[in-house]
Amino acid sequence: MANILLTEKCVRACPYCFAKEYLKESKENMLSWENLIYITDLFEAANEKHLSLLGGEPALHPQFIDYVLYLNQRNFHVNLFTSGIMPNKQLEFAKEYLLKIPVENLSFVCNYNHPDSSTANETKQINRFLTTFSKYTSLSFNLYRKDFDFTFLVEAILKYDLKKHIRLGLAHPIQGQKNICLTLDEIREIAEKIRRQITLLEENRISLGFDCGMPLCIFSDEDIGRLFKLNRGRVTFFCTPAIDIGPDMQVWACFPLANYEKKSLYDFDNVEEIKKYFFEQNNKIRKEKKGIFEECKTCACFEEKLCSGGCLAHLVND
Repeated sequence: MANILLTEKCVRACPYCFAKEYLKESKENMLSWENLIYITDLFEAANEKHLSLLGGEPALHPQFIDYVLYLNQRNFHVNLFTSGIMPNKQLEFAKEYLLKIPVENLSFVCNYNHPDSSTANETKQINRFLTTFSKYTSLSFNLYRKDFDFTFLVEAILKYDLKKHIRLGLAHPIQGQKNICLTLDEIREIAEKIRRQITLLEENRISLGFDCGMPLCIFSDEDIGRLFKLNRGRVTFFCTPAIDIGPDMQVWACFPLANYEKKSLYDFDNVEEIKKYFFEQNNKIRKEKKGIFEECKTCACFEEKLCSGGCLAHLVND
């Protein structure tokens, strides 16, 4: 599954955002129809029928609804990452057209910050979005400091009858840039905080999926067993290149590595070449430095590919 940036404009300025410097440099870029069709043809030829749309805020693209409908007509599953903050007119158009798409063909992942960090107007817009697209939507939350609590996420899931799943990400450093993220020592410490909140998720039957970069070793065997059961056996600590494609047709492995070995999409003839290139680039780093902790060098879980050893962004920045 590739991530396609529809626009580099955003409605928020999250302190942990590992894309904010990239977005700030070229925020006027928007994905053209020509480029969307090219990308769609490329992935259809590879028989990869899932595409994620993101930004910035993808809903700021004036044709984002048309793009979703186009992809749906070509039998792609569309996964749209959003803040839920969009102009009222845009939301009404989305409501009119996107609710006609079966839920198995369209999904939203709402990056849901704590309400205290949003203005009253932003909160109102987010609430309207969640109410409108509840059955399509799951929540995403990014950890960038140690004091976090899942209660507000659970409350939102129950209030708006959202999908019972939380995508949990870690804010990672970005090469040559500055953003707020957890240190390696803090990453070790967050497992205890997550452990204390698993019960809340179990009680409400809400699964917890880790975005890439979460190291396995910070959890006990008991924690992993509970996570395995909570997620019906779908728990992973291994990451592969995400494949992010910008509106200018630049492609990179993932946003934390947006400044590392970026290429033009036109440098590749097919999707397999893209994957091979970024796998090889990632593996060069893994082979030399292993994982983010010293223990990764002798870890059986790393050698057996049960864990990737954390996010590569820590390794290219050390």
